Amino acid sequence: MLADQLPSEVLCAAERIAPFIRRTPLDCSWRFSNDTGANVYLKLENLQFTGSFKARGAYNKLLSLTDDQRSAGCVVASSGNHGAAAAHAMAKLGVQGLVFVPEQTSSTKVSAIRESGTEVRFFGSDGLDTEIHARNYAEQHRMQYISPYNDVDVIAGQGTCGVEIAAQLSSLDAVFIAVGGGGLISGVGAYLKSVHPDISIVACQPEASPVMTRSVQAGRLLELPGEPTLSDGTAGGIEAGALTFELCREIADDYVLVSEQQIAEAMRRFMDAHHMLAEGAAGVALAGLIEKAGAFRDGNVAVIVCGGNVSRDTLKTVI
Repeated sequence: MLADQLPSEVLCAAERIAPFIRRTPLDCSWRFSNDTGANVYLKLENLQFTGSFKARGAYNKLLSLTDDQRSAGCVVASSGNHGAAAAHAMAKLGVQGLVFVPEQTSSTKVSAIRESGTEVRFFGSDGLDTEIHARNYAEQHRMQYISPYNDVDVIAGQGTCGVEIAAQLSSLDAVFIAVGGGGLISGVGAYLKSVHPDISIVACQPEASPVMTRSVQAGRLLELPGEPTLSDGTAGGIEAGALTFELCREIADDYVLVSEQQIAEAMRRFMDAHHMLAEGAAGVALAGLIEKAGAFRDGNVAVIVCGGNVSRDTLKTVI
């Protein structure tokens, strides 16, 4: 099964991308430890290149392609962070490409993509519509499509965050991870379970966009309407046949849904205590920790602060 194969793929990815990414800190948080009664460690992927964990998967995918595949150019679908990461990686590796984003994508994230010199095109109001369009465009133009989550190389790249966590903290009882398409939790969860078999992998989603949670509960991928959410990085549908659906069913031990109020409060707590930005998806994982804190009192708990890309307008509504 793929989940059993992933740890070795993740280790290969860690070696492959090491020269291109940052080994981000795992900081003990006095604020969240005090709030929850657990020993809380924050994996600060908001300090990763382009401000999110997505650089890991983007680099691993691009470095896994042949020279001929890279020379054909790449097409990316993204709600923002994956696009910025892929654009950054393409610029560093000399690969031409373009990024499709949903029409409502944050201006901050669009600007981050364009800063790398990559063309941005808008398509669709839902991330799933954007993904389908981008995949079709890539096939029609004989280019390489780089999925934000539905790709083994991307999943393995995201999993390298778990390799670092395991090296930075020898004893770990649980990890809280925000879930959209499921690439991060699939890679990190599969690896951490290979070194900590008893660890609890907790999947966190906003109530406004709970597609993976509801799909796992139903036993099949669902098409659900989404509502506006601070966690734009996890919003939208999931591609039919996505590898991550079965992975999430197997790897995630618990699912927690959090409200927009909980997300905003978690973002404020983090920014006040740690004096750096956290985007909505990071707030989802932090809010999930607070919601489930009683289950891990006195235990060692990690939370992946998956990104720090938040627009000024969104930040005004939060603070």
